[in-house]
Amino acid sequence: MSAHGVLLGNGSRVGARDDRGGARDDRGGVRDDRGGARDDRGGARDDRGGQTLSAPKALIEVRDLTVRYGDTVIVDGVDFTVADGDWFMIAGPNGAGKSTIIGAISGGVTYTGNIACCGHDAKAYKPQAYARLIGVLEQRYSVGYSFTVEEVVRLGRYAYSRGVFAGGSDADDAAVDQAIERTGLEPFRHHSVLTLSGGELQRTFLAQLFAQEPRILILDEPTNHLDLVYQKQVFALIGEWLKEPGRAVVSVVHDLSLAKAYGSRAMLLHGGKSVGAGPANEILCAKYLDTVYDMDVYAWMRTMLEQWK
Repeated sequence: MSAHGVLLGNGSRVGARDDRGGARDDRGGVRDDRGGARDDRGGARDDRGGQTLSAPKALIEVRDLTVRYGDTVIVDGVDFTVADGDWFMIAGPNGAGKSTIIGAISGGVTYTGNIACCGHDAKAYKPQAYARLIGVLEQRYSVGYSFTVEEVVRLGRYAYSRGVFAGGSDADDAAVDQAIERTGLEPFRHHSVLTLSGGELQRTFLAQLFAQEPRILILDEPTNHLDLVYQKQVFALIGEWLKEPGRAVVSVVHDLSLAKAYGSRAMLLHGGKSVGAGPANEILCAKYLDTVYDMDVYAWMRTMLEQWK
């Protein structure tokens, strides 16, 4: 992994050095046999011995991720790292492989390569344990049942269920109440989800994720169908959630303005390959954007901005 560097699609790095520090992850009693988590921000070693870390702990590490459907390669040898506190934006044109990467991380897509979550191979987790680490917010939800908002939010606690016939705990109730309050859904708590607007429904499923209490949120273009006010609400809620330590967000986005506004790190995809991954302000620049989109992106953005002056 590189330290303070930009990972280019051809595997080279700019201004980076390699320092694999042999970190050990004891949080879940699981050891990463590869020698521990590698971080591409500082090359620090976490030996759990009281040392001050020079870089955030990696929550997700993706190495040589490849996805094939038959003979067609959808994602081709992609590498990236997501650390504590990151809002990692995955951008690129249609068909670049963005949502496929999200599917691989969340366990819904078969892949080769390696995905490590919190220092351990993602494939080794049992589903219930993995759900305590990863939560996914889809583009949109179609509901055909008249559950109340509270009932839908409470479904987020399945990862902590003690059995089919076990009742909820005080911790479950507290997590649900906090999620509903955090997302401003208290007035809708007992309303059927069939009566909600698109923005209210998306906030309900975001509250379900908050109640799930994962360490990592995976967002697949969660606001692309929402009005501007609801886009702002959802991204603001996620930003507040991210402020607590030990958390990270991975977002697929089409809107480059949102990527620049909220992303701390970014990766650009083109034809299933990573063109670059690193700090958002270094990746979402003309050098990479013009190549990926085959146009002068900055000129287009400035033209659109002029309409509001």
